[in-house]
Amino acid sequence: MAQKPSIPKGTRDFGLSEMAERNYIFDTIRSVYKTYGYSQIETPAMENLSTLLGKYGDEGDKLLFRILNSGDAFANVDLSGADGAAITRQVCEKGLRYDLTVPFARYVVQHQNEISFPFRRYQIQPVWRADRPQKGRYREFYQCDADVVGSNSQLNELELVQIVDTVFTKFGIGVIIKINNRKVLTGLAEIAGFPEKVVDITVAIDKLDKIGLDAVKAEMLERGLSEQAVAVIEPILGMSGTTSEKIAVMRGLMSGGSASGITSEAGLKGLDELEELFGFIDAAGIRNQVEIDLSLARGLNYYTGAIFEVKAADYAIGSICGGGRYDNLTGIFGLPGLSGVGISFGADRIYDVLKGLDKFPKDLTTSTTVLFANMDATVLPYLIPIAKELRGRGLACEIYPDTGKLKKQFDYAAKKAIPFISINGSDEAAAGKVNFKNLDSGQQQAFSSSDIDAIIAFLNS
Repeated sequence: MAQKPSIPKGTRDFGLSEMAERNYIFDTIRSVYKTYGYSQIETPAMENLSTLLGKYGDEGDKLLFRILNSGDAFANVDLSGADGAAITRQVCEKGLRYDLTVPFARYVVQHQNEISFPFRRYQIQPVWRADRPQKGRYREFYQCDADVVGSNSQLNELELVQIVDTVFTKFGIGVIIKINNRKVLTGLAEIAGFPEKVVDITVAIDKLDKIGLDAVKAEMLERGLSEQAVAVIEPILGMSGTTSEKIAVMRGLMSGGSASGITSEAGLKGLDELEELFGFIDAAGIRNQVEIDLSLARGLNYYTGAIFEVKAADYAIGSICGGGRYDNLTGIFGLPGLSGVGISFGADRIYDVLKGLDKFPKDLTTSTTVLFANMDATVLPYLIPIAKELRGRGLACEIYPDTGKLKKQFDYAAKKAIPFISINGSDEAAAGKVNFKNLDSGQQQAFSSSDIDAIIAFLNS
């Protein structure tokens, strides 16, 4: 008995209509990126593990898909007494990319003599994570990244916010753009008295929406923080008020006003950056809601400044866009002192939101404009040049490949949502005429086969 075909968990097939919808997402994002001067690059699906490991934190490293070395990967491996991690290091030298940012940093360093700084690039490619599949979370998914490196200016952060605002306005999706600063989180660890625990605090805080405040507090205690430290952090995670009010309260805490009495210069610097960025945002007239979220952490270790997260206002799903500034990422690859900032649109989650809110344009799946019916094989030499001429003018045409009953050909046009059909026999060929029918309105018209302009005008009506 033949094995039933299947695909790996956490992956999806995309048929004709789904691909039309996905291309709508990609084309919309791409068009906005271009208006801000970003150009496209691509990097390989696989990278050396040395490129990927250590860039995403311990939890991220666990989610990397490793690739077995080619050939007999285990031929010269000593399995005696070795643990799984040691064996993996011997048989896997490459992995599937986890995101597009680290490969981009590698690209910048490797091609630094060929590019001009500040360097703006966008990249639309799939990434892979060995995560547990669930609603809105996949093992293979597309990211649509834009990054600029070689500039410290927060005008870059502003433009990324504007890009987010423009893209989701075009999609017709209301969003909430949340912003924090990793320096503020560093300051939080310092005023709590555990500066060495900033990664532990960040990883725990990053789960706030998923597991709730009590579980986050418990995790911070498990990671070695004291009850007193957690008490300093807790009220900040639920802070409300306007942007200026939040910054004012945090300034007081970072200036020695917390229970610990510790001052954090890093935290104050982060607040200065947030104040400047929100000044730009206020001037830019962003249409969607933008707010400071002091509980926003984003668990990736390479962020050093502003961090962003975007959620749909009217649809329950996780983050649909995120990013931030990183000052040290290229330094890992031998090019220190090059700051960058970027965002990533989660195309698969955006797809689910557009589908759930019924926001896709209705005509996306219409790829063919006119179907030439095949009634008589002797007429095909007459129709083929007409179809060729129309295609040359940018009109999508099909000639039904098999001679058969017209009902079958009409059914085919209906299933593909083809708006026009052209039915012609030997009489039309002899007279140099061609007929077209609008399948929606029923309107019919005959044209001279040489009057391509009139034909196109009718088919575009």
